[in-house]
Amino acid sequence: MDAGDLLTRWTVRLAMGLYVTALSLRWTAKGRATRLTTARWAWTGGCLLLLGHVMCAFAYFHDWSNAAAYQETARRTAEMVGVAWGGGLYLNYAFTAVWLADVAWWWLWPASYQQRGPAVEWPIQAFMGFIAFNGVVVFADWPIRVAGLVACAVLLIAWATSRTRN
Repeated sequence: MDAGDLLTRWTVRLAMGLYVTALSLRWTAKGRATRLTTARWAWTGGCLLLLGHVMCAFAYFHDWSNAAAYQETARRTAEMVGVAWGGGLYLNYAFTAVWLADVAWWWLWPASYQQRGPAVEWPIQAFMGFIAFNGVVVFADWPIRVAGLVACAVLLIAWATSRTRN
């Protein structure tokens, strides 16, 4: 494994680790400012690592070509689910844009961010969770798939804990 491959893999792995950390902290914060501050930093760090992952993937694997990234996404999708579809690339772009916008919202308008209702929060988290799940479970190799399943369990426990405390 060369340096480009390692950078590409580990930036996204660390991003997903911070994604799980941030959501777990947020969902269980119950007004604890320190926990929310840590969650915001983790959310921001995860997003920055994801941006680094995208740059590494394009630099080291796709020669800065969207067409090459699309073809590789279609190849990998066919390998995993039997359909040669590269549209998942655009879902990944949307995931990155949503995470970036969410980070910006949290930093620029923190009171508004903290008070947003379920009609805003859950579609964002459902979309991001769907993409993250596919990345760390469906399209991942062992042992990352196992780590992804553990991360999903951690998030479910954090969510359930937050629900029982309400």
